Amino acid sequence: MVCTGQFLSPRLPLESFPGIHKFKGQILHSQEYRIPDAFRGKRILVVGLGNTGGDVAVELSGIAAQVFLSTRTGAWVRSRSSVGGYPLNMMQTRWRNFLAQVLPSRFVSWNQERQMNKIFNHENYGLSIAKGKKPKFIVNDELPTCILCGKITMKTSVKDFTESSIVFEDGTIEANIDVVIFTTGYEFSFPFFEEPLKSLCTKKVILYKRVFPPNLERSTLAIIGLISLTGSILVGTEFQARWATRVFKGLCNIPPSQKLMAEAIKKEELIKRGVIKDTSQDKLDFISYMDELTQCIGAKPNIPLLFLKDPRLAWEVFFGPCTPYQYRLMGPGRWDGARNAILTQWDRTVKPLKTRTVPKSQEPASLSRYLKTWGAPVLIVSLLLIYKSSLFLELVQSKLQGRFSPSRILWYIPQNS
Repeated sequence: MVCTGQFLSPRLPLESFPGIHKFKGQILHSQEYRIPDAFRGKRILVVGLGNTGGDVAVELSGIAAQVFLSTRTGAWVRSRSSVGGYPLNMMQTRWRNFLAQVLPSRFVSWNQERQMNKIFNHENYGLSIAKGKKPKFIVNDELPTCILCGKITMKTSVKDFTESSIVFEDGTIEANIDVVIFTTGYEFSFPFFEEPLKSLCTKKVILYKRVFPPNLERSTLAIIGLISLTGSILVGTEFQARWATRVFKGLCNIPPSQKLMAEAIKKEELIKRGVIKDTSQDKLDFISYMDELTQCIGAKPNIPLLFLKDPRLAWEVFFGPCTPYQYRLMGPGRWDGARNAILTQWDRTVKPLKTRTVPKSQEPASLSRYLKTWGAPVLIVSLLLIYKSSLFLELVQSKLQGRFSPSRILWYIPQNS
């Protein structure tokens, strides 16, 4: 197993920034950044808006004279807490994942944008996604507040460097910049491999399920952790390792190398022709990828069967948080305590927060409470009244029809007509 991950060598594309060699200030990659004390009172530019860029900018904003944050694409900024103050990943459910797959992608994107802008208008904060760019999400609780307070100033991409100033794409210039910190990501490589294995392993999309190289006659090598997920990377790497060990032992099989290589070559050709997208830089959907791996192991939960055997558990599995306990309900690695862990996960989430007990005071009943209490009786009475009133109307109509018969009506018609 090769578990070196994808954060090996800092990517510092200085050649992409005209005039960078004229700049006399300090230049560093975020890998070299440790503590903010050395940057006290300085004017700092942070290049790149990912999770690292946001974190570095926020931390420096407390002691620097001014922090500028440059981004080409923008980003949707999420908080670590979600609806009701619960952790964000507790909102990751199979039900929401199902809706995202069956609903039109444009509607899903529109709804996400609407929900994000409800929290704060990203355009007003200089964070909105540039036209034609892929949506990108970062997690940062303090960035919007720092922008609002003026501690961080959002800027467009860098156009040019001078000795002490920086020119941005929108024509604005910031002078007397002391430090530039690049948060431009990392590059991964496998220098200990020989060709062609070395080149194949750097192409994520052709690794079988992002784990096995396609050109090996025997499945004796697995790449672990070369993934980006919308959920926990630790859960993803655990299941990659569980699957790999079962393949090594011969308990699980993968297709022969000839078939995998043919599929890999075909996929590369389709990407070059623009028929399919290159998703190597995209984050994999957490639930879909976990289901894909655990299906190979035999540990994917059978939701329809659960609804027949244990409806309460099935409801929580489908509509509740998709936590790793779900993949311990059946198959290899099954755990007897998984059911109880799933049913009590909400309680354990809030338990550490309840360190202050406040006696509940007698509060006036809210409208929702009145509706819950009296809603059903009022509805039943209303339906009965409507039913009785309809009977009464029918009775009145029949009486009137009997009183004003056609012969009596004709009696009132004048003779000359």
